[in-house]
Amino acid sequence: VQGLGGGLVIVSLYAVVGRAYPERLRPAVMAAFSAAWVVPVIVGPLLAGTVTEQFGWRWVFVAIPALILLPLAVMLPALRKLPRTGPGPGGWVRGVLGSRRCLLALAVAVGAGLLQYAGRRPAWAALLPAAAGLLLLGPALVRLLPRGTFRAGRGLPTVVLMRGLAAGALVAAESFIPLMLVTQRGLSATLAGLSLTGGGLTWALGSYVQSRPRLEAHRERLMGLGMALLALAIAMVPLALVDGMPAWIVAVAWTVGGFGMGLNISSGGVLLLKLSRPEETGSNSASLQMADALGNVTFVGLSGALFVAFGGGAVAAAPTGPGTSHPAAFTAVFATMAFVAAAGAILSRRLGFPRCRPSRRGGFSPWRLRRAGGRRVR
Repeated sequence: VQGLGGGLVIVSLYAVVGRAYPERLRPAVMAAFSAAWVVPVIVGPLLAGTVTEQFGWRWVFVAIPALILLPLAVMLPALRKLPRTGPGPGGWVRGVLGSRRCLLALAVAVGAGLLQYAGRRPAWAALLPAAAGLLLLGPALVRLLPRGTFRAGRGLPTVVLMRGLAAGALVAAESFIPLMLVTQRGLSATLAGLSLTGGGLTWALGSYVQSRPRLEAHRERLMGLGMALLALAIAMVPLALVDGMPAWIVAVAWTVGGFGMGLNISSGGVLLLKLSRPEETGSNSASLQMADALGNVTFVGLSGALFVAFGGGAVAAAPTGPGTSHPAAFTAVFATMAFVAAAGAILSRRLGFPRCRPSRRGGFSPWRLRRAGGRRVR
């Protein structure tokens, strides 16, 4: 239910930005989004801890819906003033649920769920749900995502692909950092969690930097730089496993990675709106969020398999028991995710279209036009 609501909200936000804001203001709006994400990261734990100590932990969850009332009070009067451009609510719901894209999205969700189920069952019987998941997932993804996404086609397909690589590499690496710091360095769970906080702050900083007007001409390079910084940050994390290396090296690394994600994610949103026709903003935004979610599912699952394959199962089974030091398992995870982020940095070369120059006969070379996606770019 949370995922359904989050998908509706985030895709709608991108569509609103594409329709309501001119192109020159969109980088600043993306920076504001990042700031809105960071404030809960800073305030949330303190507020939740205070409520837990004063009233009990259940009140934390009971109070969260109350936070929705303020934005609803601001939004609803404005929404009621908008002219209705389609059928009534009932017809709209029936049209969406009966659409081909909705059925394909449902196939993607079921396929991803079957793959996750099979990944948790290391037995021959798991091959059947795994095969069914792939049969559902593959064809549906090809039809839902922009054409050429999986071969890094120039422009929008590469934007969507890089979003999946960035989100998957970050979440997969971040999932294992607290476990590593607790089991291998003896930190408390609180200190291990605090080591990731700096990444949220620098994420907002990176998003603010990309919104500067003088950097607009370097949007594609900003995405590549962000992926490169993320790869560097993930590659720095295993240094905490080296004897004599301070544990706070992880916090330093994650501030670097957060800055890179701020550059990458916000610039990706700006590029998506720039490369989308107005009527395609919603569907392309949905593709971006789908790549985000599937990147998380795919690379977290891959990291778990690598972790177990290199002996990390003993760490998860008995995190405080004897013989739970398995640096190879953590190194395998972080090295693989650093490679994924580095691959994304290389793919950033395909974000832009090649420049087309007039041929000697006048006009543009047909070959160059095909390479540029049919656009006449001087």
